[in-house]
Amino acid sequence: MPELPAIEVHHLTKQYPTGKRAVDDVSFDIRRGETFALLGPNGAGKTTTVEILEGYRTRTGGDVRVLGHDPARTTRSHNARIGIVLQTSAESPNVTVAEQLRHFTTFYPRHRSVEELLQRTGLEAQRNTRISRLSGGQRRRVDVALGIIGRPDVLFLDEPTTGFDPEARRQFWDLIDEVKHEGTTILLTTHYLDEAAHLADRAAVIADGKLLDIAPIDEIGGAEARTPRVRWRGQDGTHHDERTTDPVALIKNNPDPMHNLEVIRPSLEDVYLGMVGQR
Repeated sequence: MPELPAIEVHHLTKQYPTGKRAVDDVSFDIRRGETFALLGPNGAGKTTTVEILEGYRTRTGGDVRVLGHDPARTTRSHNARIGIVLQTSAESPNVTVAEQLRHFTTFYPRHRSVEELLQRTGLEAQRNTRISRLSGGQRRRVDVALGIIGRPDVLFLDEPTTGFDPEARRQFWDLIDEVKHEGTTILLTTHYLDEAAHLADRAAVIADGKLLDIAPIDEIGGAEARTPRVRWRGQDGTHHDERTTDPVALIKNNPDPMHNLEVIRPSLEDVYLGMVGQR
């Protein structure tokens, strides 16, 4: 019997009393052990979808399951298998980092040690610092530490590296790669397309509450959107811009000089911007 997905979303809808549909008939599954990126502009419906899966927001219609359970009706044992890093946090500002982590270990039956969390999130030097005195990036690291403290089977990461400097972001990526290798299923929302490209196995793009595409990270947008572009200026000053699956052949077979020649292979960001721009 095939293993059930870790997360199942079928025809999910969220409509507000104003009539606005924040999520409009969205469906996707996330396999166990997979890292899945949910991409879209502000107001697209990403956070609403994630909050419904976390159990923080009610849905208007559709069916969702996280580890086989409806997140609107869960038990303590189920919740102990879920890790969450929200966009905004609510730590206790007057306790130290170590005190906060030590307190949260009491909530989980198979928690990580405080020492491991401090080391893996780069907070060893701040262990005795009150949370109110941390920088924004350091507070975000505390959020991540609290998200993985219980060795979750499913981890929700909602804009997790906001406020991180480039080095801290790379360290975070390494940490998430380690968590993934432990078998954790991860649902990630991020505005950093390089982050999605590095971490995710598959991605879905959502805009205006509707799912535009879902595919492996290197196939999102379809083959046409990923076709390389060749740009050049002709001898007569005319500018050319052509899409081709074989840039080398196009260049070799062009009989005239090609000035300012560029071969552009679309990145995930190029494909994403093309998709949401059309909306």
